[in-house]
Order: sequence, then C-alpha cells, then structure tokens
Amino acid sequence: MISAALKERFLKDDPSRRLGNLAANLARMESFSEQPDHRDAVRHIAEESAFFIEWAAPDAEPEIQGDLLQLQRLLVGWTRTWDVLWDDPCQRQTMRDHAGQWAQHLLRLAGLVP
Repeated sequence: MISAALKERFLKDDPSRRLGNLAANLARMESFSEQPDHRDAVRHIAEESAFFIEWAAPDAEPEIQGDLLQLQRLLVGWTRTWDVLWDDPCQRQTMRDHAGQWAQHLLRLAGLVP
C-alpha cells in the first residue's frame, strides 16, 4: 500500500530530485534482484516507482513525460507478470538490466550525471 505521506514527501522535492528518487528506486531494483529471496521487496519497489511516475509526470518537462510513460508501462507490465518474471532467471536478468539502464537514463535527464 502506498501512503499519502509518501506522496506528500515525494511531491515536496523539485522535478529533478523526483527523477533522482525514481532512479534510486530503479537502482535498488537492479541490486536487490540479484537475490532470489528479495522477490517481494523488488515488486514493492516496482509498484512504488510506478506511483512516483504518476506523481512526477505532470510537473516534468514535456520531452521527459514520454520517457516516464514508457517506463511506467514497463513497470506495470513487470508487476502484472511478476511470478513468471521472477521465477525465470533470464527474465529476471533482463528486468535487472533494464532497471539499471533506466536508472542511469533518469539521472542524465535530471541533470544529476553527465
């Protein structure tokens, strides 16, 4: 369950920091996915990240909104097929790779890395 307090804290940050927070979540997904027993934690991070996108998109630059929508679709797709994805090492590795790539992309969009 995503709390109203989390949303309130998230929205207090400027748009760049919001992207940075989303990138941090994706980096956690990448890292935590290395351990099979982190299934529930990673799924929660994916679900939370989809909410972060919902909250961040309205204040994001128009050129960033498209990227956020693409990422949100990916996250929702992962959570809809979570058990199959998680139990298949190849699919989980692909998810890990994509989460890491998206984290780096978001950091660049936010201007937090070159």
